[in-house]
Amino acid sequence: MIVASRYAKSLLDLAVEKNQLDAVYADMLYIKEVCEKSKEFTQFLNSPIINVDKKVATLKIVFEGKLNAMSAGFISIVTSKHRESIIPQISSSFIEQYKTHKNILTAILTSANGLDAATKQKALDLVKSQLNGEVELIEKIDANLIGGFILKIGDKQIDRSVSRQLVNLKKELTNKTLN
Repeated sequence: MIVASRYAKSLLDLAVEKNQLDAVYADMLYIKEVCEKSKEFTQFLNSPIINVDKKVATLKIVFEGKLNAMSAGFISIVTSKHRESIIPQISSSFIEQYKTHKNILTAILTSANGLDAATKQKALDLVKSQLNGEVELIEKIDANLIGGFILKIGDKQIDRSVSRQLVNLKKELTNKTLN
């Protein structure tokens, strides 16, 4: 969403200027988490019935002591401009822009039943050695993989799962029997 991206960019620029980028990033992570975990909260933000003054007051109470002054003021301004329904998108967009600004890449490592700490560290070190910048490793579990792993970084993917190997083997055997 373009509007959310513009609001996020403005907040990012202000946070950089005021040397509060990491604090605002932590706040946006918290806001995103609240929005993802509470359906009622997002319904509250989207409600056309609740007037702006009530929303500003409620948001102040909900986030009081949990956000720094810049983030709290920003949320208040966004709400007063009747843009509170895009707060979840603004927080997500800010997080993406922060990672781009800090040159942080996200790598998603999916395995059948999780990885131990040593294996996870080896994977992280391998990814870091191949890329410039910091790497954030997100681990996911998918029992359908049977074994092995899938590593995804941006639009690149390395699939070394047992399920992929079985699919490839089936294709190869099917092609050989047809020839």
